[in-house]
Amino acid sequence: MDFLTVVQILDSTVRLATPLLLACLAGLFSERAGVVDIGLEGKMLIAAFFSAAVAYSTGSVWLGLLAGVAASMVFGVIHGLASITFRGDQLISGVALNFLASGMTVLIAQDWFAQGGRTPALDGAARFSSIDLPGAGALRDVPFIGPIYDDLISGHTILVYVAVLMVPLSWYVLFRTRFGLRLRAVGENPGAVDTAGISVVRLRYSAVLICGFLCGLAGAYLATGLAAGFVKDMTAGRGYIALAALIFAKWRPWYALGACLLFGLLESIGNRYQSLDLLGLQIPSQFMQALPYILTVVILAGFVGKATPPRAGGTPYVKEK
Repeated sequence: MDFLTVVQILDSTVRLATPLLLACLAGLFSERAGVVDIGLEGKMLIAAFFSAAVAYSTGSVWLGLLAGVAASMVFGVIHGLASITFRGDQLISGVALNFLASGMTVLIAQDWFAQGGRTPALDGAARFSSIDLPGAGALRDVPFIGPIYDDLISGHTILVYVAVLMVPLSWYVLFRTRFGLRLRAVGENPGAVDTAGISVVRLRYSAVLICGFLCGLAGAYLATGLAAGFVKDMTAGRGYIALAALIFAKWRPWYALGACLLFGLLESIGNRYQSLDLLGLQIPSQFMQALPYILTVVILAGFVGKATPPRAGGTPYVKEK
């Protein structure tokens, strides 16, 4: 494997890890506030559909992005109503949103475009184009540095750079601001937060709205950046993989970046090498493509018991009288 091939694999890794990273950070905010969100998959899916549908209908990818984020945040509000206001089971609420998004997107897409539950292909201003960073062209032919800067760092869509910037921003908000301190406290001991005169409900709703916003970015990137339109169930379990990455990262932003890059690397290798000869053994393509999902199962089986989630996670808060 030569150097250029490695750079190409890493370039694909960054692209494939972007929706996972955004969804993982979304789950991070929600779960740090004590609201478990299995519905990341549904939020991403509904955002992917509406971003692609509106982008195609208007010819503007930015209007599509706004539509996708808005749809995802509406799902976030629904999850908040079910799990915070009405104190329902958070897992059931999230699973219900996943089922709702899976059926609703296909139904509306078929009625809207009559193309078998998909949207027409996006092109031009209806999808995000790659951005060439300053100096990328000049450094293109420079050995070693050129491929890294021109192919790996430059040439991504704006949402890739937004996703990377969200990592230090999330760390700063959660661990260096008063809002972040209160948000983490709600996930650990909501009773103490309430006693201090701070609204537990308001903080948890803030968390699920942030979660919806980030899932909206992830879904919009899938349909208008990574792909060129919406197809049925195009999230393909990425919401569940993001949850596994969150557990693997122990609910920390920087660890989440590493975990999502690992999943993206496995998916990139699986896509590039349909079959792999390893130590004389021919590994089938199906196994290579299943690598991210196999790692998800391994993480959930081996790390759930070792990782310590927020103590109040998944538990509705009932104010003492």
